[in-house]
Amino acid sequence: MKKPLLYVATFALAIVVSIPTQYASAKQNDGSVTHIDGNVQFPPTRWRLVRHTFRVHVPKNSKAVSQLSIDVPTTVTWSNDINDINVADDKGQKINTNIFVSDRTIVLAFSEPVAPNTQLEIDIKNVKRPTLGNGPVYSFYEKFVGSDAEIPIGVARFRIY
Repeated sequence: MKKPLLYVATFALAIVVSIPTQYASAKQNDGSVTHIDGNVQFPPTRWRLVRHTFRVHVPKNSKAVSQLSIDVPTTVTWSNDINDINVADDKGQKINTNIFVSDRTIVLAFSEPVAPNTQLEIDIKNVKRPTLGNGPVYSFYEKFVGSDAEIPIGVARFRIY
């Protein structure tokens, strides 16, 4: 009885040791494309008014970002008050941002371009989340320094519980 158990344990240990550690690591910081690292809703319960937080990563091989645009989905409403939007870096330092709201688009124009190797945290407060239907999906676009082209960088989806 002990021998088969010993063989199974040895085999399981051999499999665990042979798994490369690269699969367990987070995204590397040497990419060249700005992307959405994550999004969070607070509180994560069924409260009617929530805060949506987005983490945008500008990798070290990217160009400096001069502007971000966020398309707000039609399934949510918010105050359209620019004071309900906060932009900070990964150290919690507020970033000087000129914020414009046009229809369902939020434009974040940075006073100084966001340098590569920066993590941004964007908070939108007082969001009235939907109670039924599909969860809201925000679309993100960026403009590089010296370019007028809006480049899509990803989407952020929230689930409805």
